Amino acid sequence: MENFHDLALRRRSIRRYTDEPISADDVKLILEAGLLAPTSKSSRSWQFVCVDDPDMLTRLADCKPMGAAPIARCKLAIVVAGNPELSDPWVEDASIAAAFMQLQAEDLGLGSCWIQVRGRFTSEGIPSEEYVQEQLGMPGELPVVCILTFGHKDEVRREVDPSKLLWERVHIGKWTPRD
Repeated sequence: MENFHDLALRRRSIRRYTDEPISADDVKLILEAGLLAPTSKSSRSWQFVCVDDPDMLTRLADCKPMGAAPIARCKLAIVVAGNPELSDPWVEDASIAAAFMQLQAEDLGLGSCWIQVRGRFTSEGIPSEEYVQEQLGMPGELPVVCILTFGHKDEVRREVDPSKLLWERVHIGKWTPRD
């Protein structure tokens, strides 16, 4: 990594992946990044389920009717869940871990995409969280926040243009209404 700013500018959601496998060392580094993520009161309320079986990836892609297709095309998906019994801000804990994993993937030159699960529904109206839990044999008390997809990039996305950052949404000292 050159520096964090460059990494943040470069990281974009990647939805198309090559057939090249992800090395075991890279998978370990991605998971370590999630395990290193800070949590409220060091609760470590997250749980991760790694999936690389193509049939299961295809089934998981049915967790919602729109936006989940990259799951079926990736080489690795990590289901990110949290335990509300361990931490009141379990959603935040799980989300920070997911973001750390995505940043680690980018640093390795891999693509990733956040697939929202929490609060979504299958085409049959089943809560997406329940669908994913059932597919993977997960306990109901571990709600799923998202599924992260990973793979070698098969698309090119431009870096974020820093001149287009929304600085007007930053307020210093107190809220300042903008016209």
